[in-house]
Amino acid sequence: MMLILRTLKVVLKALRRPKLHPLDTSRISLVVWPNDIDLNLHMNNGRYLSIMDLGRVDMMIRNGILSVILKRRWRPMVGAATIRYRRGLRPLSRYDLTTRIVCWDHKWFFMEQRFEQGGEVCAVAVVKGLFVGPRFSKVDTGELAASVGFTGDSPPMPESIRSWQEWEHPTREG
Repeated sequence: MMLILRTLKVVLKALRRPKLHPLDTSRISLVVWPNDIDLNLHMNNGRYLSIMDLGRVDMMIRNGILSVILKRRWRPMVGAATIRYRRGLRPLSRYDLTTRIVCWDHKWFFMEQRFEQGGEVCAVAVVKGLFVGPRFSKVDTGELAASVGFTGDSPPMPESIRSWQEWEHPTREG
């Protein structure tokens, strides 16, 4: 129930916040609630992934993607995520979640999401996502970018993401 209320709050705030360029960084401020913690008294590792959805919702509303996908009945889908935890987030502490699109290819968008507190990175994740149409057809990233008025090329894919993709799809020998 708490996540539904957080989502509603993020949506309502995003509708009133300034618009973002598709390559701008979204930042939302959140609090670690008691239902977010685990037995070690810090935010549960699975909760990070749920909270990351909120950052992507804020970004999609503010950069105009959400209105386009609703009109065209496209749906966002996460294909993979990798996260590195650096420092725990304690109960009732405030933190910021930043979300930005790093790059894309013909099928996938690659986003970086960071949990920050007091100027320190507590966790950083890379998420690979795409959009599908009403009949599960994949939406070309160029078409989506053009639909929000972005006509440029993708920024270069960082070597770390390229390596992640190679690790995710190893070639088979023999």
